[in-house]
Amino acid sequence: MAEPPAPGDLFSRLRAATPARIGLGRAGQGLPTRPLLAFQLAHARARDAVGATLDAERVRADLALPCLVVHSAAPDRESYLRDPDLGRRLAEGTAPLPRGDHDLAFVIADGLSANAANRYAASVVAGVAARLEGWSIAPVVLVRQGRVAVGDAVGERLGARLVVVLIGERPGLSAPESLGAYITWAPRVGRRDSERNCVSNIHRPHGLAPEAAADKIAWLLHEARRLGFTGVALKDRQGADLGAPDLTRLP
Repeated sequence: MAEPPAPGDLFSRLRAATPARIGLGRAGQGLPTRPLLAFQLAHARARDAVGATLDAERVRADLALPCLVVHSAAPDRESYLRDPDLGRRLAEGTAPLPRGDHDLAFVIADGLSANAANRYAASVVAGVAARLEGWSIAPVVLVRQGRVAVGDAVGERLGARLVVVLIGERPGLSAPESLGAYITWAPRVGRRDSERNCVSNIHRPHGLAPEAAADKIAWLLHEARRLGFTGVALKDRQGADLGAPDLTRLP
């Protein structure tokens, strides 16, 4: 529980509206003890998040869909952090994935905060799947030491028309467990980031709630299938006036 504002505290109303660190005060040339310790704790949580590992068994238990576990080309966490390209490729010798005629594939990867994937990914998958009646969904693929682009290889091998990569985002000092969702039409190795749509900052309590994220992701998926593309050409107009011009169509 937040402490009551001190008399004459001009920043109290601002602090109530944001998790940002503002109006911390000072003790000599430094911070007072309480905000200094809070900062050090937040920094430690962010460092821990970067080094955390994907709890595949926990995520599998939380999922209501069949799933597979694979590994990127990064053999360990240190290699993953030092060479980002390794996390964008599947490991050599990865067993063939079950190719089929799928509308959608979900990929869950640890990214830079496995804690976020462990905590939120399964509920987001369930929420999105519940909003896609009649869609053919491939087995969920969990990628250890994965980055966003690994979803292109997975989606291509599965034969999916769309892929959603749910991945832990780079932790900040107020959000060590934030999840991102990257949506790509016709996934294949070599896709550019400009060809994706992103729904970011999925976490509680200050981010986008998983239920709201599922609504937005499902809307983007329906639009992507209708239009046949994702990326900068697909504008997020969820809830916009239906009488407005359709800005999602290419000229």
